Amino acid sequence: MPVAQCQLLGLIRINGTVPCGTGIPTSTAIIPVFPNAVVQLQCGGTVISSTTTNSDGVFTMFLNPITTLLSSLLSNCKLVVNTPLSTCNSSLPIAGVLQSTLQLLTGTISGLLGGITDIIPSGFSLVQ
Repeated sequence: MPVAQCQLLGLIRINGTVPCGTGIPTSTAIIPVFPNAVVQLQCGGTVISSTTTNSDGVFTMFLNPITTLLSSLLSNCKLVVNTPLSTCNSSLPIAGVLQSTLQLLTGTISGLLGGITDIIPSGFSLVQ
């Protein structure tokens, strides 16, 4: 007898591209990217999730909406890249971290009713 799967709520997906630089809009078509960078989702100073960018500087993390409130995620959380910028470009600073707040990409109704709610970085900046 097959196992029944029930999913009342959808998933929260946070994805984006980490730039290898500062002040570079992530929406730019041609940007230098930051491969193998550790990206952390921090809420109130606590690491909630982490992942590593691929060779194209792209990362994706999934969250369960039962344990993560969307409103809290958007207002109290940020993405943090602690990997030094000099790792992707030796002319960039060793000190500091890249940080970004979050923004909702898709509507919450479709995501909460079984789809995926997409959240993206609003833009990474260097914080010393």
